Amino acid sequence: MDVEQARNKFQELRAQSEGVSPTDLDAVWAALDVVAAADILGTWKGAVFQTGHQLCTILPASGWHGKTFHSVLDAKPLMCRDDEGNLYSNVKLGRGEASLWNIEFRGEVTATMVYDGKPIFDHFKRVDENTLMGIMNGKPEAVLDNGRHLYFLLERD
Repeated sequence: MDVEQARNKFQELRAQSEGVSPTDLDAVWAALDVVAAADILGTWKGAVFQTGHQLCTILPASGWHGKTFHSVLDAKPLMCRDDEGNLYSNVKLGRGEASLWNIEFRGEVTATMVYDGKPIFDHFKRVDENTLMGIMNGKPEAVLDNGRHLYFLLERD
């Protein structure tokens, strides 16, 4: 799969309301370009690919809106909306905040968010200038659901 095919498949998979295949997502991930941590600073709106991972229901229930990267050392992984619609960093759910690093994952060095209070890494690859694909990784008991990663996307907000 080349990068254009991966972008098209990405759009197809994000439109699915359920049953997204982690195998298909892995193929898309493999074809996308890596991105540097310093290049993803800003505010991002998030969504999950509907693979059936337990976080596909937990994140929306928490009011998760997306992520904010003020600098590589000031990342807010769980930007949520309260009952009045106001954005806030949910440090309780995330057990703190995070930082950005360039870390190797699946044989490539790419932008990765490292959570301060949990053994979790969110790896990112570029779909286009305004869209990132993410894979949540870390200690299996912290992030895996039946051996599967959480796959998500971010769009510039």
